[in-house]
Amino acid sequence: MIKKTVKDVRKALDGVQNGMTFMLGGFGLCGIPENAIAELVRLGIRDITCISNNAGVDDFGLGLLLQKHQIKKMISSYVGENDEFERQMLSGELDVELTPQGTLAEKCRSAQAGFPAFFTPAGFGTEVAEGKETREFNGKMYVLEKAYEADFSFVKAWKGDEAGNLMFKGTARNFNPCMCGAAKITVAEVEELLPAGSLDPNQIHVPGIFVQRIFQGENYEKRIEQLTTRAKN
Repeated sequence: MIKKTVKDVRKALDGVQNGMTFMLGGFGLCGIPENAIAELVRLGIRDITCISNNAGVDDFGLGLLLQKHQIKKMISSYVGENDEFERQMLSGELDVELTPQGTLAEKCRSAQAGFPAFFTPAGFGTEVAEGKETREFNGKMYVLEKAYEADFSFVKAWKGDEAGNLMFKGTARNFNPCMCGAAKITVAEVEELLPAGSLDPNQIHVPGIFVQRIFQGENYEKRIEQLTTRAKN
């Protein structure tokens, strides 16, 4: 069995450079690769392109990279709760490519599966389709979307083993599985790292073949993006 375990996040991010394209799992603050993002901030990597559903909040997650102007381009589905993301986009400081959420997921999954492109009806007749090939199938119009090309995928899982097999918990699964294997190198950080063979094969969400490096994460904050409570009766 090939062991893909690396000592820590610093070793896991060996090879990252300025100008690279990164995929980052998560939805808001749920299931984001906290350790990998913190290391990118520490390294001061600049002029990067980030493919992620959104950029979290101002002071956490990808918002930390935005604060330091390390991101050149964001490829996302929406701006979300990040005021700095909105400010940089409107001021022209940040190049932003807004993509329908399902299309973003499929562009990751297509890269994972080795498909160069696919047709989707999402976005036809809107700005999303401008400059792209369109084609009619069975009386309905579709837009040709190309699979993403990324240098690294950074994902967060609940449990993983030394062979790179991953299990996700609840909604933290989100975009993480389809980003595994969708870049040249996939780095998985996990809350619990176990010996190979420890996970129930029937419960594995992503097989280790899609992961090149895995490490035990630490100091997870798991912040709540919006907390709503009700008054006591």
